[in-house]
Amino acid sequence: MWRLVLSALSLAFYAWLAHWLMVNAPDSPWALAWLLGPPLVMAAGLAAARRRWRTLALSGSALAALGWLMAKGGLGDVQRLYVLQHALINGAIGTVFAATLRAGRVPMITSVALKVHGGQMQAAKFPYTRRVTEAWVAYFFGVVLLSLLLYGFANWAVWSAFANFVTPLLAGALLVGEWRLRYWLHPEFERVPISVAIRAFREPGGAVSQR
Repeated sequence: MWRLVLSALSLAFYAWLAHWLMVNAPDSPWALAWLLGPPLVMAAGLAAARRRWRTLALSGSALAALGWLMAKGGLGDVQRLYVLQHALINGAIGTVFAATLRAGRVPMITSVALKVHGGQMQAAKFPYTRRVTEAWVAYFFGVVLLSLLLYGFANWAVWSAFANFVTPLLAGALLVGEWRLRYWLHPEFERVPISVAIRAFREPGGAVSQR
């Protein structure tokens, strides 16, 4: 539990400082580093843990490019870069989730549930976890659409607040809301802590402990 609290506090601090920099110093190289650096480091760490060498090489190259831009003093007007980064990340994750819905593939949330339950799962969970995967696809592409609309029709501070605060809060609301709805619709499903599902999604390999 303490890990979830620490992660939530870290994300809140990251979001607050990213928003402050993007509103007050969007052209600063430090704003660029703070916005892009941590996600690239996390991507590199996950790629190394899962032995995805191409992804690791791409992440390392992107970090090197970011260091070069920092040394040159940034990019000047980088608002479009921030919007593009936000849209590409959410669009890419949504595309990965959507790809698992194709015929012959295992939906993303189904595969996570199978890891949690050691490869065995109640029959009713297969259509349910497919619908949850579809909900996450709708979330990611909905975020992309709202991001572009706000950039086009609202001021920069509103877009920054949406990208840094509203987006992760919506993701958290969907995660917790689905968890509560699951046991209301299917009280027969065994109870699994949210932290276990998050760990199953994050960690490579087979079944995960439910402790």
